[in-house]
Amino acid sequence: MKYRIKPSLCFRQQIQLPASKSISNRALTIHALTGGILMPANLSDCDDTNVIVRALSNMPEVIDIGAAGTAMRFLTAYLCTIEGEHVLTGSERMKQRPIGVLVEAMRRLGADIEYVEEEGFPPLHIRGKKLAGGYLEIPGNISSQFISALLMIGASLTHGLTLKLTGGIISRPYIDLTLDVMRHYGASADWDDSETIVVKAQPYQDCHFYIENDWSAASYWYEILALAKNDGNEVTLPGLFDGSPQGDSVIRFLFSMLGVKTAFNGNEATLSCHIRNVQRMDFDFVNTPDLAQTLVVTCCALGIKFHFKGLSTLKIKETDRILALKTELHKLGYEVKDANDSELIWEGERCEPEHDQTINTYNDHRMAMAFAPLALTLGEITIDNPEVVSKSYPNYWEDLRKIGFEIEEIQTPT
Repeated sequence: MKYRIKPSLCFRQQIQLPASKSISNRALTIHALTGGILMPANLSDCDDTNVIVRALSNMPEVIDIGAAGTAMRFLTAYLCTIEGEHVLTGSERMKQRPIGVLVEAMRRLGADIEYVEEEGFPPLHIRGKKLAGGYLEIPGNISSQFISALLMIGASLTHGLTLKLTGGIISRPYIDLTLDVMRHYGASADWDDSETIVVKAQPYQDCHFYIENDWSAASYWYEILALAKNDGNEVTLPGLFDGSPQGDSVIRFLFSMLGVKTAFNGNEATLSCHIRNVQRMDFDFVNTPDLAQTLVVTCCALGIKFHFKGLSTLKIKETDRILALKTELHKLGYEVKDANDSELIWEGERCEPEHDQTINTYNDHRMAMAFAPLALTLGEITIDNPEVVSKSYPNYWEDLRKIGFEIEEIQTPT
């Protein structure tokens, strides 16, 4: 299936964003470790969270998490610490996403874990048991989800966990987010120095926990405001905290340079457009890689040159996002270059747009949501496999319709 999308240029609307899946998935994992009954409130209703809910509720012998990378990492560590035997598997793409660093770390903590197929990749065969914990060193320039998975089980280990991160640290805000949720549940967990985190052997406490809405999802509304270029447009987003622990809340500052203003009234953000664009953007996304697609697409559409760094983890996401961005933007006439497997650069180079400009989403929710707002500058855009948004923002298309976008479903031959 495809969607043909035509824009709305004038709108003033309130949009209910999904709850943060990053916080939801952490809270669910920690809640399971408490053994308590007080489920987190305002859970995300996205695919990535639902697979964790099902896994923790049913605990089948074979747990298939589909394309949910967070679930794969968090459940790997969790299952190693509880009694039982499980096979943890996922989609074909998931079986191509490396997990060797986490598996090796868990083995050093005493975990009984084996590869079912290819060494270094899912599926995994896990025999859970009580683990001692102790001191552990791992690279800090890996996926922060590996680090978060280890930290969350730390409080339940006999001797706690002292985790030393070597070789530089990426996505530090996601690590801090994990520590923030852990402390809410009663853990003693904090940075001992700039590279070392100490988690004491102190059981989690069952408690009420409310999950704020998702700043990553908010990024697409900032993009829409910037591309619509209408001073009268306004979108109000309830459930966003001004002092949010989510690293992606930096989006409000990035888009202030692109003419989008954020005003808070309690835990409610109102976005409005005040046309004021920079000529160039240079930014390091090492701490906020999930915002990269939004900014790359927006800058191209506005003719803003850029040099974006810190994108190494994009190559091991739902797809190779660096390659996917270059390929799909080339269809639209933009020649974006990459460097060092971690940078994207655009100096304004254009090429002849392709005849078929249908955007391939590569089973990546963020490709669909980042490219759809281009209807505002192109007049219309066609998105293939639009249902992938269910991974993080199931109501995305309905919310676009709510502000007046026309979305036509196009059936494709089976």
